Amino acid sequence: MNTVQPSSNLYKVRVWDLPTRVFHWSLVLCIVGLVITGNVGGNAMAWHFRIGLTVLALLLFRLVWGLVGGRWSRFAAFFYSPSSIINDLLGRGKPEHSVGHTPSGSISVFALLAILLAQVASGLVSDDEISNAGPLTRFVSTATVNLATHYHSNIGKWIILVLVLLHIGAIVFYLRRKQNLIRPMLHGDKELAVAVQGSRDDAASRIAALVIFGICGAFVFWINHLAS
Repeated sequence: MNTVQPSSNLYKVRVWDLPTRVFHWSLVLCIVGLVITGNVGGNAMAWHFRIGLTVLALLLFRLVWGLVGGRWSRFAAFFYSPSSIINDLLGRGKPEHSVGHTPSGSISVFALLAILLAQVASGLVSDDEISNAGPLTRFVSTATVNLATHYHSNIGKWIILVLVLLHIGAIVFYLRRKQNLIRPMLHGDKELAVAVQGSRDDAASRIAALVIFGICGAFVFWINHLAS
């Protein structure tokens, strides 16, 4: 859906396509699941690994979708210059920068993706020396396993927590500016004062997203079975 429809001097635009929305909320659920299972430990660690692999598949999908997805889901749509970020923080941002991810919001998005990838990657080569080891531990040195395990258990998870809190803080920040960032991530549309091209979100693009995620899932499945 890439048409723009005027309504009450506002334009209703499809900003977030369905694949992006499903990715977003699936990632939220997975992060909650990882926090719970990681703190419970014991038998719950089996689910911690399963959810971690799901996160890897989701992240790989998002990397691809950031290149070929809907207009406002592409990385190019929210890759801003430092001056744009500063102006946005000072309340002098351009109207067109509020369509998708805002300049300041884009920082937390890119940071979260990068740190989550680092956390999952470290989990693949971590070993708690009890009963749980990542599927790629046998391919790296003991020193690398120890370093990855330390980062995964004692550093990465806290960085993610901070970034999640900053992400929530950004949402609250924009709510105070009368910009609800949650609602569009639920139904996909935004009402804007400027007419812009919407994101493609039709059956063909959704099927393409499903195929891409299937390939990413198969790749993660293959990685997991390297340990056997």
